[in-house]
Amino acid sequence: MSMRGLRLGDRLLHAYTWLVVLWLSSPIAVMILFGFNDKKSKSNTSWQGFTLKWYGELFSISDLTTALRNSLVIALVSTIITVVIGTMLGLAVGRYRFRGQGATNFLVFAAISTPELVMGASLLSLFVSGNLPRNANTIIIAHVLFSLSFVVVTVRARVITLDPSMEEAARDLGASAWGTFRQVTLPAVMPGVAAGAMLAFALSIDDYVVTSFVNGSTITFPLWIVGSVKTGIPPQVNVMGTLIFGVGVLIAVANAVAARRRA
Repeated sequence: MSMRGLRLGDRLLHAYTWLVVLWLSSPIAVMILFGFNDKKSKSNTSWQGFTLKWYGELFSISDLTTALRNSLVIALVSTIITVVIGTMLGLAVGRYRFRGQGATNFLVFAAISTPELVMGASLLSLFVSGNLPRNANTIIIAHVLFSLSFVVVTVRARVITLDPSMEEAARDLGASAWGTFRQVTLPAVMPGVAAGAMLAFALSIDDYVVTSFVNGSTITFPLWIVGSVKTGIPPQVNVMGTLIFGVGVLIAVANAVAARRRA
């Protein structure tokens, strides 16, 4: 193939890539745009003028504010629990050889591939059979279970690339097992831990399917949005979504900058 043909192929590939990026970004762009929509009727699906008032009235709908607060608290708590358990499990399966390791790896990847409908139904059956009241606690348990595997996989991938001689050198120099973990192992796997934490938080805060099975009377942000479709989604939803997206982008950029500086 000639150089001209290769250049044309490269250009077509670049154009296709940008089209895919634009297609994937279009829902987010629409959400951000309609956060500035001067809604004058029940519908918020047509552009009716530019305004900033919805940012000033962000928390004017009490039920929506409560739902957002529930989602943030549940996501934060479930992420902390998931990161602690997932980091230890990721270290175990990535560093050591033990009986049942194959079954553990299988269960980790099976949890990732299990449809949310199946997981939600199975958790509902578990909670009902155990006479557990469905509330924010059962949502946290559910979110930990379906996000744990993502933390394990990211931490395990980081652990596999570590040089064991670094830990051996720390112990030879007199560091205790805890000191070696705190000063050598944990900083080395922290990029994987941070990536797993961001995945767990994102999976938790936007989950609808599993949450709808185990929420009881607790309403989260996604559940509130789906429930308000018939009456009309207020512009505050778009504003909240924009702010959540913006914070997520800032965290991702900060993590990338920190990783580049460490490199």
